[in-house]
Amino acid sequence: MKQSVQSLKSMPEWHALVEHHQATRDVHMLEQFNLDENRFDRFSISLDSILFDYSKNRIDQTTIELLSKLAIACKLPEQIMAMFNGEKINTTEQRAVLHTALRYQGTAALMVDGVDVHAEVKNELQRIKPLCSKIRSGNWLGATGKPITDVVNIGIGGSHLGPQMLTEALKPFAAKNLNMHFVANIDENQIDDTLQNLNADTTLFIVCSKTFTTQETMLNANTARDWFLAQIPDETQLAKHFVAVSTNLEAALSFGIEPQNIFTMWDWVGGRYSLWSAIGLSVMIAIGMGNFEQLLSGAYEVDQHFKTEPYEKNIPVLMGLLGIWYNNFYNAEAIAVLPYSQHLHRFPAYLQQADMESNGKSITLDGQSTDYSTGPILFGELGNPGQHAFYQLLHQGTKLVPIDVLVSLSNISGESKHQDALMSNILAQTEALMRGKNKQEVKVELQAANLTEQQIEELSPHKVFEGNRPSNTFLFDQLDPKTLGSLIAMYEHKIFVQGVIWNINSFDQWGVELGKQLATKILVELEGSNTALTQSSHDSSTSGLIAHYMSHRK
Repeated sequence: MKQSVQSLKSMPEWHALVEHHQATRDVHMLEQFNLDENRFDRFSISLDSILFDYSKNRIDQTTIELLSKLAIACKLPEQIMAMFNGEKINTTEQRAVLHTALRYQGTAALMVDGVDVHAEVKNELQRIKPLCSKIRSGNWLGATGKPITDVVNIGIGGSHLGPQMLTEALKPFAAKNLNMHFVANIDENQIDDTLQNLNADTTLFIVCSKTFTTQETMLNANTARDWFLAQIPDETQLAKHFVAVSTNLEAALSFGIEPQNIFTMWDWVGGRYSLWSAIGLSVMIAIGMGNFEQLLSGAYEVDQHFKTEPYEKNIPVLMGLLGIWYNNFYNAEAIAVLPYSQHLHRFPAYLQQADMESNGKSITLDGQSTDYSTGPILFGELGNPGQHAFYQLLHQGTKLVPIDVLVSLSNISGESKHQDALMSNILAQTEALMRGKNKQEVKVELQAANLTEQQIEELSPHKVFEGNRPSNTFLFDQLDPKTLGSLIAMYEHKIFVQGVIWNINSFDQWGVELGKQLATKILVELEGSNTALTQSSHDSSTSGLIAHYMSHRK
């Protein structure tokens, strides 16, 4: 059992950070840069092709030392080893947490409940390889003997966000003869819009559902099945057009999928950490197994880095500690992830689930309510468009929002005139957030514009930037599979670090269950005919909304 809620805030390491924050909170980063010409070297780390610059943070060396001591006092080293060793650290579900096993590159066995999970993972990847090869080469033939041209991934949550993000991010590596589609929304417009431009005899569907009972996924899968049979009314042909990732073999077989095309998941992998598994089947088809293995390799390198590097040189640990610093000592309620690489446009949405579903908890491992803030609100958008949307708040708003900026140093297709313009925006934004602009600088600027003293006095307050807004910058040579694997793993481990310090379970998601239960109940009511009974079992608002819907539905 880890420390109780009360003991976290009463720990001497916590109090040392409170005192340090009080002593340094008014220090401006610009002053720190002016005093230390080696600040960038001191607070930046390279791992393979990735440079992590965290020098534009409201920290000094003491901050990192004190945060590291807090992590050690919260048993982070022991918890890291417990996770990698397959101990059941997901205590509310009594499960191991082994997404790291999905990208393991070594030869050692890892026994969990009497099974070598490393061997199981490798065997499953070997099962998938022939399917990917046949589809990519055009040798997988549909009902009419034509090759597959379109692949539709049907899932929700982690079985949708991860594969979609990866496929978009690695588009330059994708097969040109295949079109990838992703369906998650229960609103019929998404599945209808997807299907209307497809041909049944050249489309392959991947149904991703661990239980094969997930409401959204199975409703969309059955709609796709009905659409297929309406064009090719022969159920024996379903096997050529549907594959599955599921543990429910019986239900998948009943759906019409052949056993060799049903790929497994494991209880020790949460949905939001599953893109490394068969859930990434759509990605494997799109970019090929060789590139997918590079993705795994990049993540594995970060796993080793995370396990072995001292905390002052450990990128995921530092990411997590900086998040604790702002969340719990500066009371920052949100963070922004701002990729400046177009192909990473789904990365913030992917991280929203990874972070907010993991650490959006208010109950500790010992069942107590927290008396400190835990997981932040995560949002983001592509950097350049975002500058013209919400950066105003980042620069001059009343809320402190630490940001992560990510960008590739070169385009996969080669250098272009766009790259320098892109980099100038990135460098300018993080410098502006850090530096700000004081009243004297504004006055000089306005005097140069020949404004009167009265105009200068009136306008100056609006043009002053306090600066001192923190940012991390990730620069990488190229957005290739290995680099992307490393970036994702860094964020996964960052989330874990913060969960350990907050003493919460980052690997369950009970908060989403109540809505599912009520939705199932209400659906039965909507499909029934006893309106009075339906309305009497809810609050007046829900009853009123149900009545309005039932009276207006087509």
